[in-house]
Amino acid sequence: MSFRIRKEDRVLILTGNAKDKGKTGKVLRVSPSQEKAIVENVNFITQHKRTRDPSKPGGRVTREAPVPLSKLMLICPKCNRPTRVGAKVFEDGSKVRICKKCNAEI
Repeated sequence: MSFRIRKEDRVLILTGNAKDKGKTGKVLRVSPSQEKAIVENVNFITQHKRTRDPSKPGGRVTREAPVPLSKLMLICPKCNRPTRVGAKVFEDGSKVRICKKCNAEI
């Protein structure tokens, strides 16, 4: 399945926690099998880690949790607005993502 949001894209968080709604961030990783993405500085969780060996101390670790792709909207790098993403197919069969607002290639 082809997703319209990829690694290194800037996205807007549409829904979710009140503290995260409306934030923007860069996509760090996309998991197609789970249909989720990890966005930089958004959706933090706290994990309690046990000490496994002396070089790795335990404690509380804060990290980003995955966000469903349906809750994200791509921000166009050209017009700098949240936009839907379309696809343009060339005669040679190659595909390019395009912004639905300004028709620029992403």
